[in-house]
Amino acid sequence: MENRKYTLKDLTLYFLKLGTWGFGGPVALVGYMHRDLVEQKGWLTEEEYKEGLALAQLAPGPLAAQLGIYIGYVHYGLLGATFTGLAFVLPSFVMVVLLGMLYRLYSGLTWMREVFYGVGAAVIGIIAISAYKLTLKSVGKLNFQAIRANWLLWLFYLVAVVITVVTEQEQILLFIGCGLVYMGVKAPPLWLKRPRTLPVVFLLAGTGFWQYSKIRLIDIGLFFLKAGAFVFGSGLAIVPFLHAGVVNDYHWLTENQFVDAVAVAMITPGPVVITVGFIGYLVDGFPGAAVAALATFLPCFLFTVVLAPFFKKIARNSSIKAFVDGITAAVIGALVGSVIIIATRSIIDIPTALLAIGSGLALIYVKKIQEPHLIAIAAILGILIKSVL
Repeated sequence: MENRKYTLKDLTLYFLKLGTWGFGGPVALVGYMHRDLVEQKGWLTEEEYKEGLALAQLAPGPLAAQLGIYIGYVHYGLLGATFTGLAFVLPSFVMVVLLGMLYRLYSGLTWMREVFYGVGAAVIGIIAISAYKLTLKSVGKLNFQAIRANWLLWLFYLVAVVITVVTEQEQILLFIGCGLVYMGVKAPPLWLKRPRTLPVVFLLAGTGFWQYSKIRLIDIGLFFLKAGAFVFGSGLAIVPFLHAGVVNDYHWLTENQFVDAVAVAMITPGPVVITVGFIGYLVDGFPGAAVAALATFLPCFLFTVVLAPFFKKIARNSSIKAFVDGITAAVIGALVGSVIIIATRSIIDIPTALLAIGSGLALIYVKKIQEPHLIAIAAILGILIKSVL
């Protein structure tokens, strides 16, 4: 095994910090991982990161959590995947459970919308910069020669942006199709060159901490297991599925409660999908939160650790590398499409537009400022602006 520049403890601590301070949702989180682990620390190669991003997008479940699990697996196997996955999810899970207790105690969190007014706008600036950097790294630089050389990747990228914005979903078949087309053009495998052979395709009073129903816990487990196993794409992709189940089908939450649950996910760090913990808490206390979170993240963990060994072995093949490059271009395009979708919902007036632009410019030009600082400033500004308006 090659010389490692980090220990399992280093990697676990990094994901614990990312889960605690990593605001901005899946687009920002995968950007932070690239910036920190590939560019700054050099713990991963560009190829290892691309492989992880492609595998995370092809398997169901939350994108950022899967990428973190894969990164843990790269040099430390099953133990690394387990430690990074737990470290990444645990901080935000604790936060949403605490917010769920407050929500139950005070019959709602009216201040949350005022905080989210500012935070939601700042997040747009943060994730826009992350998406821009990922585009330059994974698709190509923004000059004539680079665009001409990688015109097919840019085509996949733009098509994915448009389709994601129009459908408001990330299309797994589009990713696979882009990968296959690019593989066929750049490095066709032997079965394409010689078509004679056929390919094989395959606690506290008032907070409801321990109030739960065993029957409802089973329903929660089955519903969120299905959400984790069959919803592809980033954390944003799971929101419509959750809405249909918890509001329309099971009537566990009201429309306003569901909106608050999504807001909680956006104002807390870590994966957006952690909103399942908040939803589970409102429905069935801490047992509901634990069952919902475990059921949602278990499929993506299993998919990643089962597929990672095979994916890593075959990824050295030139045809598979081309396949990964094609998928990566479409994935980054879909993430940019997700940024546009979030922006249409978070930028609702001139103050929020200025907050978004200011956050992006601050990240570019103010070297010492970090994302948590921007989030805190935006939250305060949001409360102040809403108090005046």
